[in-house]
Amino acid sequence: MKEKFLLAVCALLTATQIGAQEVAYEEYNLDNGLHVILHQDNTAPLVTTSVMYHVGGKDRTEGRTGFAHFFEHLLFEGTKNIERGKWFEIVSSNGGRNNANTSQDRTYYYEVFPSNNLKLGLWLESERMLHPVIDQKGIDTQNEVVKEEKRLRQDNAPYGQILPVVGKSLFKNHPYKDPNIGYMEDLDAATLEDVIAYNKKYYVPNNAVLVVAGDINIGDTKKMIQDYFAPIPKGATVTRNYPLEDPITNEVETVAYDANIQIPAAIVAYRTPGFKNRDAYVLEMISSYLSDGKSSKLYKKMVDEQKQALQIGAFNIGQEDYGMYLIFGLPLGDTSLDVLVSEAEEEIAKVRTDLISEKDYQKLQNKRENNFVNSNSSVEGIAGSLATNYLLYGDTSLINKEIEIYRSITREEMRAVANKYLSPNQRVVIDYLPEEKPAN
Repeated sequence: MKEKFLLAVCALLTATQIGAQEVAYEEYNLDNGLHVILHQDNTAPLVTTSVMYHVGGKDRTEGRTGFAHFFEHLLFEGTKNIERGKWFEIVSSNGGRNNANTSQDRTYYYEVFPSNNLKLGLWLESERMLHPVIDQKGIDTQNEVVKEEKRLRQDNAPYGQILPVVGKSLFKNHPYKDPNIGYMEDLDAATLEDVIAYNKKYYVPNNAVLVVAGDINIGDTKKMIQDYFAPIPKGATVTRNYPLEDPITNEVETVAYDANIQIPAAIVAYRTPGFKNRDAYVLEMISSYLSDGKSSKLYKKMVDEQKQALQIGAFNIGQEDYGMYLIFGLPLGDTSLDVLVSEAEEEIAKVRTDLISEKDYQKLQNKRENNFVNSNSSVEGIAGSLATNYLLYGDTSLINKEIEIYRSITREEMRAVANKYLSPNQRVVIDYLPEEKPAN
């Protein structure tokens, strides 16, 4: 009786916590197509101003890869009213911080300021959208910055080429086949006219969402947004028609080399649906079941019990058009890569054939509830979620109801989705090996 009472109390507390953290927001469109989302939270004197553009690494033509990531840097160069190189100085000298990041599907810029500097944050982002200075000097400067970043994060980083290798292995037609950062020869070949045209096409109000979250007054904020963003001209509608991939119906084996590693890696990759598809949520659950934490199936078996792996994990990499599901393992001692692959497949096969236990299922649900609560625990996180849910998922309200999707996923559905996407004939097996030193 006592145990049932405690379980009931825990369930009530979880439900109360989730209900209490519901995010209130208001959204509307300006006449130029810019979507605006406002979230008021006056508990701390901070405000996040962010703009997410629907442009990422996949938005390119052959021979001109990496433009979106390049623009992540280029659009900090300066504007007609912001001197070159002064952007970060303006932010820091006014008590703020800022950053940006780019994926294959979108680019996200944001500032966090004391709330009395909201106007400054809005002005900065309106300047970036309306008045960027794009010239050869800025292109040359940021080209070198991107090259150094590539050297640091990919070329000279242990296992830094894994995602580019996986993308190239899983995709033959879709732009996901090329790395988000692009190929340096493409950036070297880009002309000033290429770069200006890319800015004109994608960095326009009707291809973006503006989120203001934090210690704001809704009426005053709307007035400032109208003043700063409404005059920006609407761009042409962005259309996308990327080629589809043929299904993988036979296992593919390939080898990749990395001069920065000593321990080889086994990689098993599957092509999966885009993150808006319900099956992508189920794959997230399967990933957690297999490798989230030391009690997960793969870790407990291959690291703790059988001492075959230094590291093992299952990762669901969500993208807009197609996802990538990876198994990654580092062998321990004399364990071969083939053994890592076969042992991991044994656990995946169990998901395909058997229902996971009720205990493991409830554990997964508890983790999802906890992740959901934590995702909305900061104003900065809320701003990012609101932008992502609107721009990429097409449903801003997911910030409050996404947990219902996970709650509705059944053990039977996990088995069915594993059968649908994670069979041996649908996978690419990559031996990721230390690059052999040339003989003297």
